[in-house]
Amino acid sequence: MKNSIAFVAAAVLSVSALHAADWPQWQGPDRTGLSKETGLLKQWPAAGPPVVWTATGLGAGYGSMAVAGERVYLQGAIGRNSGVVALDRRTGKVVWAKGVGPAQGNNMGNGPRSTPTVDGDRLYVLTENGDLACLRVQDGTVVWQRNILQDFGGRNIGWLISESPLVDGNQVVVTPGGRGAGMAALEKMTGKTIWTSKELSDQAGYASPIVADVQGVRTIMTLTSEAGVGVRASDGKLMWRHQAVANDTANIATPVFGDNKVFYSSNYGTGGALLALRADAGEVRAQEVYFTREMQNHHGGLVLVNGYLYGFNNSILTCLEFATGKVMWRHRSVGKGSLAYADGRLYLLSENNVVGLAEATPAGYRELGRFTIADQGWPSWAHPVVSGGRLYVRNQGILTAYNVRAN
Repeated sequence: MKNSIAFVAAAVLSVSALHAADWPQWQGPDRTGLSKETGLLKQWPAAGPPVVWTATGLGAGYGSMAVAGERVYLQGAIGRNSGVVALDRRTGKVVWAKGVGPAQGNNMGNGPRSTPTVDGDRLYVLTENGDLACLRVQDGTVVWQRNILQDFGGRNIGWLISESPLVDGNQVVVTPGGRGAGMAALEKMTGKTIWTSKELSDQAGYASPIVADVQGVRTIMTLTSEAGVGVRASDGKLMWRHQAVANDTANIATPVFGDNKVFYSSNYGTGGALLALRADAGEVRAQEVYFTREMQNHHGGLVLVNGYLYGFNNSILTCLEFATGKVMWRHRSVGKGSLAYADGRLYLLSENNVVGLAEATPAGYRELGRFTIADQGWPSWAHPVVSGGRLYVRNQGILTAYNVRAN
């Protein structure tokens, strides 16, 4: 079944409660790239898992998908508009589509790079041009909207804003990259400013922030254009700024948190660093445990599974021991790309249109299936999603849902 859309009003279907297997934001429920689902295929047929539906005409862009309730949400640019589309989870049919702001492009492609964030009955969307909007999931009605570059004195980055808004408690957090406003928190219900990070004036990177409790201190972590940083969630206070993990071109990978430690990584000849975090008098101190050249992750992200990191070091899929940085194995796999984890398996998507399945084990690389998707003329950079027994793969304006349930 194929469907195409434009940013016009569409019939509205009912919205059900969230499913346990939802993937409601960038990199899933906890921004870890991990799904808790079980009962999935252990290996794939030669031609790949069966297609459930395909939706087309969804607009240019590199953003991933948010899957929540009966909906799949993704951003795209159609014509001069950058917006968001809601699809029926069962059929792939368009439920509604809403333009949010002017589209933008450059030599690496047009349209948004971000993933929508679902929080209850609201959806938070950030475009490539800095337009941040809160929409109702029911029909796409705009509740409030601001431009984070204009409002916080930031300027767009070379390959355009790429982060996905982080909702934490009553606030939505973004990184405008303005002077004294490297990061900002807004009231999620009204859009009013709660705080800005006064000590942080780094221009934004391309990474999306994560949040965690570090020995009682709620902490937001991201990778800016200049450093891996940690900010106190209650007031935006900058608590650490680690520059060794940043390069001068593009810092993209989402940080990985575990065991009161955070791992940052970037490409362009840089590498990764594990920082040990310790709370002291209401602040968190960071100290480098190790630095490694063996994980120069570009844009495909990392997952932490049972004490081991998996991700692409440049174009080589690599497994590292999280605590020590020891390399367990390397493999060319499907080629440089992105990944997600579910039910003991790595779901891989190369930038050259190859989808793969491999066992997540430090013992070695074991591939369990692969197939190709149609080339759309640009790298296939949208991260894959596993939710509700389905694998969602986007390549520009085409989204396909595959059945990966074992029975």
